[in-house]
Amino acid sequence: MIQRYLFARQNAEDGGWGLHVEGESTVFGTAMNYVVLRILGVSEEDQRLVKARGTLHRMGGAINGPHWAKFWLSVLGVMEWDAVNPIPPELWLLPDWMPIAPWRWWIHMRQVFLPMSFIYSRRFAHPVSPLTRQLREELYTQSFSSVDFSSHRNSISPRDNYHPKSLFLSSINWVLVNVWNPFLRTESLIWRAEDWTFDLIQREDDNTDYANLGPVNAPMNLLACYIHDGPDSYSVRRHRERLFDFLWMKNEGMLMNGTNGVQTWDTAFLIQAVVEAGLAQDSEWKNMLQKALEFLDDQQIRKECKELDVCYRQRRKGAWAFSTRDQGYTVSDCTSEAMKSVILLQTTPGFPKLVSDERIEDAIDTLLTMQNSSGGFASYEPIRGSEYLEQLNAAEVFGRIMVEYDYPECTTAVVTALSLFSQHYPQYRKEDIAKTTEAALRYIRTSQRDDGSWYGSWGICFTYAGMFALESLASVGETYRNSSRVRRACEFFLSKQKEDGGWGESYKSCETGVYTQHESSQVVQTCWALIGLMHAKYPERRPLSRGVELVMGRQMATGEYAQEAIEGVFNKSCMITYPNYKFIFPVKALGMFAREYGNEKQ
Repeated sequence: MIQRYLFARQNAEDGGWGLHVEGESTVFGTAMNYVVLRILGVSEEDQRLVKARGTLHRMGGAINGPHWAKFWLSVLGVMEWDAVNPIPPELWLLPDWMPIAPWRWWIHMRQVFLPMSFIYSRRFAHPVSPLTRQLREELYTQSFSSVDFSSHRNSISPRDNYHPKSLFLSSINWVLVNVWNPFLRTESLIWRAEDWTFDLIQREDDNTDYANLGPVNAPMNLLACYIHDGPDSYSVRRHRERLFDFLWMKNEGMLMNGTNGVQTWDTAFLIQAVVEAGLAQDSEWKNMLQKALEFLDDQQIRKECKELDVCYRQRRKGAWAFSTRDQGYTVSDCTSEAMKSVILLQTTPGFPKLVSDERIEDAIDTLLTMQNSSGGFASYEPIRGSEYLEQLNAAEVFGRIMVEYDYPECTTAVVTALSLFSQHYPQYRKEDIAKTTEAALRYIRTSQRDDGSWYGSWGICFTYAGMFALESLASVGETYRNSSRVRRACEFFLSKQKEDGGWGESYKSCETGVYTQHESSQVVQTCWALIGLMHAKYPERRPLSRGVELVMGRQMATGEYAQEAIEGVFNKSCMITYPNYKFIFPVKALGMFAREYGNEKQ
């Protein structure tokens, strides 16, 4: 089934694969998916692989892959470790006060480079086999034995080089390769570094019951345990069991999610959509909403990580994760949206109070620890390091990945959550909430661009962020009537409306930072724009009616919507699909419109 999915997503024109399903072919995507298909038994003579191999060779072969591709190809034994720029575990021995200490990095970089550095230090490689011998000759434009791998540490295809290595990082790599590794890296230091990094790996496994942060660090943690504990150890067996959490079967075949799911995130949004549509007390949907509330009740994180400070984790008691309680990572907007959904249902007649006031207050207490000095909110934890750490970005295919940043979407989610909470719990930490909200609003206002837009980092792109920003401003009484910034935001949205009445924004906006029209209107983005305009109380009905007509016209006879262009993004260059958005946001947009204007076509 993995074969089926990869072939379904093979680029028809050149036979390669990209970083995401809508991206152009890259060495990273083509080399890795080619190897996977060969491991799964597809012959090198299969015409689909012949075509892919031709594209890979035209891009210079696997030796032009980015850092992460070279790492995995070396692990698989089809590239030499000499081609991989250093990932020294000694970094984890740096004192916490140092500006480059890893605890200051963004959580995903921390948890990926942690096992990566352990594996790099051990130079683990799959034993040579008939298949790896074949792959060694298939992946390169010259014979494997003639490749000078050490001279290709910095070789990379232009298609993969979204964030070129800085001169500073290249200089550090040169020192590590030519001075540190051969002359200064003692056995005792190696032992200390590997011992501490593996201890931190174990803490990550223990705090998540081996679910881990995501499907990038999880296989690396598994491999580290395989190396350290042995192939028959409990840690390896449990890791293998949890890897199935990431797999998802659909009509195209089997694929891997970007996390172990989006359960909490999607559930919270669906609850809000039904409530906004005025359907929460409809008997037809009450049982569904009851189960959704029970799910959020069950998935709230009720206890802290063990030795929170030792493993550099953010407070999490009372929070909700992006996916499940087991994954266990606080996320500011996930906590906010889940808490809002709980309050909305528990204050609706007929729904039970499953989440106590004390637990809701725990969520508030956690959110109030996450604000940055700017007033904005990041994703998993407050900003810990300087943006200058991007000079150490070794991933090459991603941007803005080394540290946390302020995000309009996260900040707006917190504002709307605090606003709703204060309506129902007006005395709890009243002054702290007022101070936090005012600082967050200042950030939202100042992060608005001159054209009225906000740049979004987790959805595409200006449309997504604009919806959230207008909702948050409306929650504190700023609307089209009384706010010039809201009027500018509405005018921005209207300037992007297409002739057919819809909105459609390309993922290229995320990469370039400039609004880029998609070739066609998109249902989900049309709903985002409509929701933003309606929260802003935009006074003219006609633009809204045109958007609603497009959304209604795209609905299938079954009530469903077809999957259109990709909706999500992370780190500027990697796009992700949210399949439930095409159901959730039409419910919300159409429901809001019907409540405001009635259910009759005009």
